[in-house]
Amino acid sequence: MIALRSRIEILSMRKAGFIVWKALQLVKSIIRPGLTTKEVDQAVEDFFKQCGAQPLFKGVPGKVPFPAVTCISVNEEVVHGIPGDRRIEDGDIVSVDTGCRIDGWCGDAAVTIPVGRPRAEVLKLVDVTRQTLDLAIDLIAKRRLWSEVAAEMQRHVEKHGFSVVEAFVGHGIGRSMHEEPQVPNFVNDFFLKKGDFPLQPGLVIAIEPMVNLGSKRVRLCRDHWTQVTADGKPSAHFEHTVAVTDLGTYVLTGPLGPMDEKFGFDPKRFGVSV
Repeated sequence: MIALRSRIEILSMRKAGFIVWKALQLVKSIIRPGLTTKEVDQAVEDFFKQCGAQPLFKGVPGKVPFPAVTCISVNEEVVHGIPGDRRIEDGDIVSVDTGCRIDGWCGDAAVTIPVGRPRAEVLKLVDVTRQTLDLAIDLIAKRRLWSEVAAEMQRHVEKHGFSVVEAFVGHGIGRSMHEEPQVPNFVNDFFLKKGDFPLQPGLVIAIEPMVNLGSKRVRLCRDHWTQVTADGKPSAHFEHTVAVTDLGTYVLTGPLGPMDEKFGFDPKRFGVSV
């Protein structure tokens, strides 16, 4: 069952989403060559603690419980990278994915950050992945079914010569990080027959295109979490938590904007410093 959220519930999710957005802004402000991925993770953990927010990722069950509050994936790492002693280098692209729960509601977002001077084709990969997320957000109010949005996301990626990762998809989100529905960034026969869903008010989903420079294939590393491209080429990842509403598409993990005024979200009133 897909849960549809009320205005009050969406506002509560906006509080969590705003904290996640601020955490990623913090990452952007500190990331630089020489910093370890563990140091980036610690900064986000400290920030969530300061906000009274519960990290969503730390302790997620698996063969090894996930040990950090962020997934940090560098270059050929696609998703679920474990922060550690790896030092960020000039020319890297660093994907940082994180989420938190506050007052019982979740927010989840990711960004890929170029550090220094990556190669031109890698910068294009990052730009196209960001554009793909922006395209999806723009199309939500103009399409009836998610498959119609996903098809255009896939088309945008492939026309630039890149590939959409199909091993991982976006998801519904609410009181739990992962809820129904599954939200692919591509279309296939199975999804069209069994998984498609309408874009109706109250729907809240985490949209997260993952795009590879080369093959769409990925493989799991020995740490039981990190997924890397099968061909060793770079990958990029962007994500927002997004609500479909009668007033328009509401990005819950973005900066303050017109939709906050329409919905009545005032960060200070909700106990979040700007």
